[in-house]
Amino acid sequence: MEMIVENVQGETPVTILSLQGDLDASNFETAIAKVQGLYASGTRRLLLDLSGLKFMSSSGLVALHSIILLMRGEQPHDLETGWNVLHAIDQNHERKPLPQVKVLNPQPKIASTLQKTGMDHFFDIFTDRQAALASFQNG
Repeated sequence: MEMIVENVQGETPVTILSLQGDLDASNFETAIAKVQGLYASGTRRLLLDLSGLKFMSSSGLVALHSIILLMRGEQPHDLETGWNVLHAIDQNHERKPLPQVKVLNPQPKIASTLQKTGMDHFFDIFTDRQAALASFQNG
């Protein structure tokens, strides 16, 4: 998987993290670490561009949920707990879009996975980049 970071300056700065390729067990921890680094360096608004993401496994879902936790200022999941991480996601009662993290252009297969697993409730999902960036100004 390739990750590209773009910082968009404006009244409300936004970091765009583009994920390209596959998000799976071989790299999901790298994605989590990338967002940890972004948050540590001051990122508080994150647009996840999934237009280049072709495949996402259950490990990818763990990465996305860990990103939500990080952007809330919380610790990500203890990945050593295995399947318990997926149960923790299912039991997360704050199933509403997080204003600091939004998703842009998920491929149909990825969008379907987000919907089937209920992960779509955690994100505002956009198909237009300018509308997504503007939503950070309004929220």
